Amino acid sequence: MSFLYDRVALIGLGLIAGSMALAMREQGLAREIVGHARSADTRATALEIGLVDRVFETAAEAVEGADLVVLAVPVGAMAAVAEEIAPRLKPGVTVTDVGSVKQAVVTEVLPHLPEGVHFIPGHPLAGTEHSGPRAGFATLFRNRWWLFTPPEGADEQAVSRLESLVQAMGAKTERMDAAHHDLVLAVTSHTPHLIAYTMVGVADHLKRVTESEVVQYSAAGFRDFTRIAASDPTMWRDVFLQNKDAVLDILGRFTEELFVLQRAIRMGDGQHLFDYFTRTRAIRRGIIEAGQDTSAPDFGRSQPGGENAKS
Repeated sequence: MSFLYDRVALIGLGLIAGSMALAMREQGLAREIVGHARSADTRATALEIGLVDRVFETAAEAVEGADLVVLAVPVGAMAAVAEEIAPRLKPGVTVTDVGSVKQAVVTEVLPHLPEGVHFIPGHPLAGTEHSGPRAGFATLFRNRWWLFTPPEGADEQAVSRLESLVQAMGAKTERMDAAHHDLVLAVTSHTPHLIAYTMVGVADHLKRVTESEVVQYSAAGFRDFTRIAASDPTMWRDVFLQNKDAVLDILGRFTEELFVLQRAIRMGDGQHLFDYFTRTRAIRRGIIEAGQDTSAPDFGRSQPGGENAKS
């Protein structure tokens, strides 16, 4: 059997790494999959359910002899992990990540990696609000974008090989500059997550309704906010700290738009509201036409992993 990689090392064994392992097994893309997680329980679970062939107590042990190393840890932890594994990486290995921020990853990881290692930062635009090794499923990446931000001078063969891997797992690939990636994701993911956290926080402050009406009578909009706000707090803390410039820029633009709508409501300017909502409605239609969602009324809420809550 022909494998794309002989040995893949997954550093971090949560939703994304677990889904990668299952997809690679389903498609026969790696001869051996090994892994590491800080938690002994996570390591035991990953081995028990067949995500990995072997687990290691340290990241350094896990990467030894690997052809592909995937950093699936919070962005804030990547520099320390890169420093730990660097002495054990074999020449010619490809190192990638799945973090939602790319400029910070390049700045903090690349200096630790020795010559002869191909560093190709990546970001799968897929996920759910669930976490842990049992949350993964093989179809998570199907028809989702996987963005790569290879640094200048990256080995073309190594990049193409990694793209072939994720395409075989069902993803669509695109390359872009790291700074551009971070700005795009600040619009499409990071700031919307911050707004969701804020709206749920507002409800939490209204103690007299939070414990009854808000929960019992949650309409679709608030339910979606709570689903997004249930995402891993460590990951999102790191995302906002590591991509703060782009997020603050987009948050400022959002605030300006919000003030305009606030004034239109106060002044009873129904035409402005109608025109604004008509323009923004077209964005939703564009997302559906691009195949990144469906118009089904309950899309993603009746099955695990249906809608993207991590990107």
